[in-house]
Amino acid sequence: MTALIPIIPSSEITPRELFYNRRHFMELAAGATLASLLPHSVLAGEQLANVKKAAGSLPDELTPFKDVTHYNNFYEFGTGKEDPAQNAGSLKTRPWSITVEGEVNKPKVFDMEELLKLAPLEERVYRLRCVEAWSMVIPWIGYSLAELLKHVEPTGKAKFVEFVSLEDPKQMPGQKSATLNWPYREGLRIDEAMHPLTLLAVGLYGEVLPNQNGAPIRLVVPWKYGYKSAKSIVKIRLVEKQPMTSWMEAGPNEYGFYSNVNPAVDHPRWTQAKERRIGEFLKRPTLPFNGYADQVAQLYSGMDLTKNF
Repeated sequence: MTALIPIIPSSEITPRELFYNRRHFMELAAGATLASLLPHSVLAGEQLANVKKAAGSLPDELTPFKDVTHYNNFYEFGTGKEDPAQNAGSLKTRPWSITVEGEVNKPKVFDMEELLKLAPLEERVYRLRCVEAWSMVIPWIGYSLAELLKHVEPTGKAKFVEFVSLEDPKQMPGQKSATLNWPYREGLRIDEAMHPLTLLAVGLYGEVLPNQNGAPIRLVVPWKYGYKSAKSIVKIRLVEKQPMTSWMEAGPNEYGFYSNVNPAVDHPRWTQAKERRIGEFLKRPTLPFNGYADQVAQLYSGMDLTKNF
């Protein structure tokens, strides 16, 4: 997998030691009283062990941890960018399991401890491009989704993979509104799901995934708009026909099944040619497939990407 990640100078990435030293200082300075008032997930700081860095990375500067964890789209906790960080403390991430079923020879329920040990954890720095035309660069931790799918042995009828997120309005107060038809559902073609870049993430910045970022386990598909990367996943279903997704159901003319980052295909209400990198003043050009064209463009050879948006 690592050979597929564009290699870039490590000097352009914020040293992990600097990040942790700064964070440790901030935690000490905050003190126990202040800490008790902040979202537990942000200050928990539980580090993941035995994480190896991917051999390659990106030439982009990392988005600061604070922005990564406080500027989020996670409508299960509200539609404001700061709502997930403020409201996700109610999410209980243990016990947790994912049911994998459908067109597989070995359906199985994996608990979180099994999932953490299923394959070696790897840190991968990926670009995240939101359909709203902003972007980040995040050091995720996880392993290829293909590692999990191989365990259940997909049958020849498995053409697509559906992802279902947790539905529990008591834990996810945003689900008390009809913003979307809950639970959140997303989908990939089987070859997209099996692609080495498709990540099953359990952490970021060296730590257990914060609640507001999709804890305890989520998808990261770096060449697609961010909403394709389902969060807080509880079920993975391999199916023969293309599944309906939450955003296709909500706005079929605006949100397609593929949702590949494509500067040549605008959203009906705004351009996708440029993006605002969080922390930068000027907008930058958006790259086809979010800069991962060399790795994934062949998946769509011969397709009309203006129709299959």
